[in-house]
Parts: sequence; C-alpha cells; structure tokens
Amino acid sequence: MLELAERFQHVHSQIRHALSIAGRPKDSVQLLAVSKTKPSRDIAGLYWLGQRHFAESYMQEALEKQQKLAGFNITWHFIGPIQSNKTKLIASQFSWVHSVDRLKIAQRLSEQRHANLPPLNICLQVNISNENSKSGVSLVELPELVAAVSQLPNLRLRGVMAIPEPESNYHRQRQPFRQLFEAVMQLNRPELDSFSLGMSGDLKAAIMEGSTMVRIGTALFGERS
Repeated sequence: MLELAERFQHVHSQIRHALSIAGRPKDSVQLLAVSKTKPSRDIAGLYWLGQRHFAESYMQEALEKQQKLAGFNITWHFIGPIQSNKTKLIASQFSWVHSVDRLKIAQRLSEQRHANLPPLNICLQVNISNENSKSGVSLVELPELVAAVSQLPNLRLRGVMAIPEPESNYHRQRQPFRQLFEAVMQLNRPELDSFSLGMSGDLKAAIMEGSTMVRIGTALFGERS
C-alpha cells in the first residue's frame, strides 16, 4: 500500500509540474487509472487515496471487478477494442467509452444504452500515427464520424482518444498530440472538450499539447505481472 501511495503521489506531482510548465489550470487534467490486469485490491487502495476514475479493456475481467467493488463510487471507463457482441455490456456497465472508431459501434451503443441511465460519454479513437496494427479512424475520416455520432441519442460525444506510435524523444512525442488537438479545434465544435491523450511514458508531452485526461497504468500500479 505504501508503494501504491508513493506512485500515486508521484504521478500527481508529474501532472502538476506539466500543467505548471504549460501555464494551464491545476485541475484541467483528469487522472484515469488504467487498472486492466490489476487486482481489485489495488483499485480499492487507489480509491481510498482519492482516485475515482478507472479504466478497463477486457470485459469479463471488468465485470468481475465491478461486482467486487459495487459499493465503491467508481466511474468506469472502457478503453479496449470493441467487438459488436460486447456493446450491450459496455453500454450498460460503463460511463465512458474511449475506443469508438466506427459508426456501427456507436449506433449499437446508443441503441443498447438503458433509458434510465445518463448518456454514455464517448471519445472517438483516432489512429494518429496511421499504424496498421492499431484501431482508430484517420484524421481525414474524423469530421464525418464526429458529425454522425453527435446525432445519436443516448450518447454524449465528448472528444477523442489516441495512442501514438511509441517515441522516447520528448519533442517528437508532442507532434502527434499537437496535430490531433489542432484538427479537433478546426472542427469548431465546443462540445468536444475531452482529449484522452498520454500514458505513463508520454504524460508530459500530452499535457503540453492539450490533454484533459491521461491514462496511466504502469506508473501507478507498477509493471504488469
């Protein structure tokens, strides 16, 4: 628990430092704890330290954790690839989905979101580095998908998510984030207020280029076992 607390404080320190350098308000970035493959006890530990937003990628694992932690006031985010046969569970069990990259998936989520639940927050995944191995819509296709998804009931289109090609150089890390941020700004849609950008290795670069939500796993929980 002590190591978890130290990592938690260190990540928050990194976020505050990056925001200070960028000249941004101290509360303008949400820390999203990527808890996939991590046990429920670690999620509970971070929860008692003050963390409320957690992200999962694997449905069965996520459902088991949600059941064990049903008494916790957690906001659950889905960040993994979305198969059509999983949309019903995602629509009912999560508050946010970061990995929508096709209109068909958005339509299914809208149709399957329960009427008694608030609208499902949606981020569109953009394949900013044009990698064949990664999901995501291209920048060229993004405006059309934004226009279509924004019309769907039971969804609230919030912004974009991206996982750029791994890069160790800080200045080169910033380039794809800047490109995506500028592309979204050019759409002139004020409702797109969420930029799910940055992970443990490129947190600072993402915040410098407008990220509002950083997805942190390793730096919080340690290396995967």
